Amino acid sequence: MAVWTPRGQTPQVRLDLRQDAAYFVGSLHLRTGDALVTRSDRMNSDATIAHLEAILKAYPDQLMLLFWGRAPWHTSAAVQACLQRAWRMEVVPFSVGAPDLNPHEHGWKLVCRAVEHHHDHTQIGALADAVAHERQSRQFSSSFFEKDGGSVVCPIFV
Repeated sequence: MAVWTPRGQTPQVRLDLRQDAAYFVGSLHLRTGDALVTRSDRMNSDATIAHLEAILKAYPDQLMLLFWGRAPWHTSAAVQACLQRAWRMEVVPFSVGAPDLNPHEHGWKLVCRAVEHHHDHTQIGALADAVAHERQSRQFSSSFFEKDGGSVVCPIFV
């Protein structure tokens, strides 16, 4: 007899086909290190638009320069229409395949390590809440915009 099933019998593995997931759209203010996170059940245009609206609400009097990742949901007609209406936002496409240059990605790594190391979550909702809280309660310094930053523009990595 084998350790986990009798010899000659096919092992049966039960699969849980539920795919519990939580997604985040996040942005990082490059001067202050403040992060803004929008939680979503899906990564799509609606989540992106909700996050853009959250950024506009968080910085109501600022002109913004968004360093924009090239996720497929960033290019939809609905997102482009939202950006057209958001006259205070100017978008700069960020390099494809360059996560090491993206200061926002470094912040996510730190958050995941902190949440993973200090907590044991058994439910996806509790884990997502912990990640969102950790991301928004920390400041992440970046030298990305230090040299030529100016003071008029609010630089944000999305």
